[in-house]
Amino acid sequence: MDSANGTTAVEEQRLTERSMHRGPYLGDISALCFLRIPNLSLPFLLAGLGSEITLYDLELSKRVRSFSVFEGVRVHGIASSFPQENVIAVFGETRVKLFSFAFDSASRSPELTFVHLLPKFGHWVLDVSFLKGSLPHSNVESEFLAVGCSDNSVHVWDISNSKMVLKVQSPVRCLLYSMRLWGHNLEVFRIASGTIFNEIIVWKVAPQHNKSSSHQENHYHQSISSSNCCQIKDQLYEAIHVCKLIGHEGSIFRIAWSSCGSKLISVSDDRSARVWAVATEREHSLCHDPVALVLFGHYARVWDCCMYDNLIVTVSEDCTCRIWGVDGKQLQVIKEHIGRGIWRCLYDPNSSLLITAGFDSAIKVHQPRASLPRGLEAAQGSPGRTEMFSICIPNVLNHSGFMDSKSEYVRCLRFSCQDSLYVATNHGYLYLAKLCDTGGAQWNQLVQVSNGAPIICMDLLSKDSFELDCGAEDWIAIGDGKGNMTVIGVSNDDCTPTVRLCFTWPAEMERQLLGTYWCKSLGCRYVFTADPRGTLKLWRLPDPSQSDLPSSMRSNNVSCIAEFTSNYGMRIMCLDACMEEEVLACGDVRGNMVLFPLLKNLVLGISAAQEMKIPPVNHFKGVHGISSVSSVSVTKLGYNQIEICSTGADGCICYLEFDKEMQNLQFTGMKQVKGLSLIEYVSVDNNSGDKLSSSYAAGFASVDFIVWNLANENKVVNIPCGGWRRPHSYYLGDIPEMKNCFAFIKDEMINIHRHWIHNRDGKVYPQSLHMQFHGREIHSLCFISDDVLVGDNYKCALFSKSSWIATGCEDGTVRLTWYSPGIENWSTSKLLGEHVGGSAVRSICCVSKVYTISSDTGNVPDGRIELNAAVENNDNPTLLISVGAKRVLTSWILKNRRLDNKNDFVTDHQCNSEGVDDQFLSNFSSSMTFQWLSTDMPAKYSITHNTPENNVEKIVGIAENVSNTNSDARMGSLVSESRTANLIRDKHEDDWRYLAVTAFLVKCSGSRISVCFVVVACSDATLVLRALVLPFRLWFGVALLVPLLAPVLSLQHIIFPMCRPHKENIQVGNVYIVISGSTDGSVAFWDLTDSVEAFMQQVSVCNVENFFDCQKRPRTGRGSQGGRQWRSLSRDLSKKRQDGKLVTLKAEDRTQSISYATQGTSYMPSSSADCEMVCSQSTHMVPPELESKTDNLSVEICEIRPLCRLQNIHQSGVNCLHVSEIKGGQITDNCHVYSIVTGGDDQALHHLMVELSPKSINSSEGILIPDIIHFVSVPEHGKDINLQSQSKNYKIKFLNYQKLPSAHSSSVKGVWTDGSWVFSTGLDQRIRCWHLLQSKLIEHSYLIVSVPEPEALSARACGRNHYQIAVAGRGMQIIEFSESLKKIGD
Repeated sequence: MDSANGTTAVEEQRLTERSMHRGPYLGDISALCFLRIPNLSLPFLLAGLGSEITLYDLELSKRVRSFSVFEGVRVHGIASSFPQENVIAVFGETRVKLFSFAFDSASRSPELTFVHLLPKFGHWVLDVSFLKGSLPHSNVESEFLAVGCSDNSVHVWDISNSKMVLKVQSPVRCLLYSMRLWGHNLEVFRIASGTIFNEIIVWKVAPQHNKSSSHQENHYHQSISSSNCCQIKDQLYEAIHVCKLIGHEGSIFRIAWSSCGSKLISVSDDRSARVWAVATEREHSLCHDPVALVLFGHYARVWDCCMYDNLIVTVSEDCTCRIWGVDGKQLQVIKEHIGRGIWRCLYDPNSSLLITAGFDSAIKVHQPRASLPRGLEAAQGSPGRTEMFSICIPNVLNHSGFMDSKSEYVRCLRFSCQDSLYVATNHGYLYLAKLCDTGGAQWNQLVQVSNGAPIICMDLLSKDSFELDCGAEDWIAIGDGKGNMTVIGVSNDDCTPTVRLCFTWPAEMERQLLGTYWCKSLGCRYVFTADPRGTLKLWRLPDPSQSDLPSSMRSNNVSCIAEFTSNYGMRIMCLDACMEEEVLACGDVRGNMVLFPLLKNLVLGISAAQEMKIPPVNHFKGVHGISSVSSVSVTKLGYNQIEICSTGADGCICYLEFDKEMQNLQFTGMKQVKGLSLIEYVSVDNNSGDKLSSSYAAGFASVDFIVWNLANENKVVNIPCGGWRRPHSYYLGDIPEMKNCFAFIKDEMINIHRHWIHNRDGKVYPQSLHMQFHGREIHSLCFISDDVLVGDNYKCALFSKSSWIATGCEDGTVRLTWYSPGIENWSTSKLLGEHVGGSAVRSICCVSKVYTISSDTGNVPDGRIELNAAVENNDNPTLLISVGAKRVLTSWILKNRRLDNKNDFVTDHQCNSEGVDDQFLSNFSSSMTFQWLSTDMPAKYSITHNTPENNVEKIVGIAENVSNTNSDARMGSLVSESRTANLIRDKHEDDWRYLAVTAFLVKCSGSRISVCFVVVACSDATLVLRALVLPFRLWFGVALLVPLLAPVLSLQHIIFPMCRPHKENIQVGNVYIVISGSTDGSVAFWDLTDSVEAFMQQVSVCNVENFFDCQKRPRTGRGSQGGRQWRSLSRDLSKKRQDGKLVTLKAEDRTQSISYATQGTSYMPSSSADCEMVCSQSTHMVPPELESKTDNLSVEICEIRPLCRLQNIHQSGVNCLHVSEIKGGQITDNCHVYSIVTGGDDQALHHLMVELSPKSINSSEGILIPDIIHFVSVPEHGKDINLQSQSKNYKIKFLNYQKLPSAHSSSVKGVWTDGSWVFSTGLDQRIRCWHLLQSKLIEHSYLIVSVPEPEALSARACGRNHYQIAVAGRGMQIIEFSESLKKIGD
């Protein structure tokens, strides 16, 4: 009988493994190892990710294959016996596995074959090393594996005979933090152990020549008998202490030996690295203590290190990799990782490749020859070495003495190509310096402005940048201190620069000409000039073809055709134009963006028309905060729509959209480049759908000029120059890593840095082998719906396998990650943005389905149906809602090119082609992203809500989280003095955070306006219903959900249709119900129907679009004027306007807007005259006229009582909750059955089945409205709760209730259901699958995941009985579940 049960268990285990497949893990890199293959120039790289290892081809810079090693055990280290043998050892925790590696050079295909699993060790394995040789009692040459354990012991495994042959215990018996083995045989084998006492014990293994006592032999045999060791009777080995290294003041995390074994380096918790000279024999160590070379420079704990003959590498928690010389001098600092630090580093001296990997899942490949000794650089033999030389303008050599304002010096620099540099001086000279390949320059004087006035500004227009043939290769515009403009055309005939054309004219008064700018779209006949007061002039130059005109006539033909005046009065710093849409975009010195109309008939006019003064058509204050705008780029999006991309001195790239028809200028996105504090230029690949897929940013960070790769998030050029204020110029080729030039002024000399490699086949470093992900713990995730991705017209098996996953992290970032099964499982991860101040993201949800609500079309204002929504063309918006710390609520909107074009589709037979799949999915993944839409934050002060024990009067300002501009003076008058101390908290103590969110979209029929209703739970035990009105980005407080006895941890919602109780089954509306799970283990149901319908009714009759003039941008980024500056757009409608002035709402009037929850689910005021609607938005400038546009806004902040509360569902907090409708014959008579699953800290799962159905009303049937004091503690089977709101009548019936007390062996953190299957995860690092059969949950299977400390779970159905499950915590992993595999076994 026992045998039969055992067979059944084995079969069940086999079926379980088949039904749940462990997918790829995306998280921290825990191990690195080189595989040096003979006859290959570059080695392969093995990396440990979770419980698997991944092989990378450094020659091709791509991922080759992944191999699963352990189940639920993380890979801690990898060792290789290459090139002599082909054995790989992988260890993690107490396990060690051996693999055989084979590589086919012709096809470059690797194979990894499992060889042996070593017996489980009693302590954790810290290091392994391959040894060759023979034991003293044997003459047979063999290969051994030495295994070092945390109890300071070493085990030796005979690989040939697959048995343990030796165990040696160090004389210092203590626990270790780290261990490193060195040596290729037992004769020279040495061990360095980092103890828990912050010391390093160096010891070695040697034969015990003296005859051992019987006690020693017995002890030895007892120690190895349990490990199947061979017994050495004639000779034993002993551990010999070599030395003890003392100096660290913290835990020793990593130790590395030098190649010769005479030195070792250790890194520690004390932020230092120490290099020790180790004695080779014991007697030497008694004579002197080794003196350590101490390396200080890291700002946090140092995790890993490696040492070679000429350099030392350390990596740290501060996300930096530092390269040191053997003398202790720091040579280079690499900053390309994010999050909790860089875990591992590896250096190959043969190829000079440095590998770094960390918590952010990125693997970076560097070749740091620029900062290393010249011997290493020469060994590399690169012909494209960086050229560094200095040149000097001709006239400055005759100058002696100190410099003053009259001296000759360089004022402006401009590169036209890698060997041509235009130089403008203080004496009015313009030179062209032709840079030589051997250093130095050939100077050519082009022109000197009249009276030798200093040249203040210069701009260059090259022939490659515009299409018109103007007869010259370069056009240079210069403005001098006298206010005169000079434009010259330069051609390089026979390699000699020649001035073909020259125009000079007075443009401004003296000292008022500060800037001149070309515009590529206008060509060489139009140039702009700027003065200090925000005025911009457009000048038309004569036709270059009339080259036979005398110079004076040509100068007279220059005419000013337009004058643009900014309403901010600030100097214009940059501009760009879109002639097709007739828009000119300008950025000024204070971060503002101003748009002007640029009519075609004005530009294309032939006759010299009278100068026109053109006012701005729109503007946006503080696009870059108070920092200067550095560059502007304008591109066309669609009909009457353009996109504006700007960079600034705040280190941000900002995106705006302008609708020409609606005259709306909106902020649509921002990327903060961490490596730059000032961005001067961004290059974008226009052929790519992703803005940042092939783009670079150039700018400054402190005193360094930096070129930053936006796709790989790494630094490709770093040149110390002294900062951006000195004259400088740069020129970047098509591949900036290989082609870049930079010139700057220092000590009156022009310093040139030129790195120009013409060989396109050369390697570009740094490289990213693995994409970058979150650098900290992930708290929430969700799948993006398939219909959102590809639309309703296109269904293909291609997308049933691929997914977009949105994640929110502890560092405040929100990412969108593309998963597609294959070699490159995780191919793309886009950083959408971050919360204000980097506040942690606690919960995230996607909203795509829109529910329609009927409205009175007669009250809809004229033109509302034709409203041109600026959010999305004709499609319903798809939103991503993220909430977190500091009560930050951020909304993101989907921006993608939906696959509605027939040319974008692939047919079913094309789906079988791997090449088509990869190309199609790559194009699709690059075209889809979410952009920032709006951010909602609380007021500067927080006010507590009323508790059931103290039901005091509630002011309306609680829910809307809005404060007036001068609220500090009036806050005390809002409540009585006796309540003030209890209601108002100190602003420094207000550290509440949002814990959960759920949202749904509602749209009025016949209107383009849609409203996203968001229910957010705060840690101060408040639950608020807020509304985001689209496309106007207006936030409103709608209702408070009270009372709450404890903070809410999880939220879900149910929306079911209400139909007329007749045969035609006509839908008359929806019922909106929210389900909450609290920290006290209770689950509550809330009805939002009345509040939602009342709000939609008010929105449908109000002129909400009048508030669209208020502009918003993310309150994050340097210099963004962030913080919490809010404006309350409210009006007391109970008082009439007197003398045409707006009367502000007084405190005693606000106290009349108090809501009491009576026996209904919510209370709505009967008189609209006593109501108000409070709109909150982040604004930098609100015109005073907007104060008078709130006459028609009137809706009450009401209180909503729970329908019912189920107490003591869990013994402690309800960490997760999910609800889904049960389909498949369960809906009868308009009844909808829902499955609700909860998980908590008590390790239990609870399953509740609820039936919602409309209830017909008659005189003999009463309505049951439960009192909020009398709650049912456990739902009773079949118990009906009949409810009535003002507009809906329905009943709730609890059909079934099931409790699974020990569903997990630890706290349950995530749960998901679709009404048929339930997936759950917990801190026990397991995913469990439950099947809902006959209203009961039955455990189907489980799987151990590679994600440590799971915090969230989400799933999606990607086929019939086929699911993808995503688990997130310290990383993220996909689990594939298929029921079909289970049925095959049955």
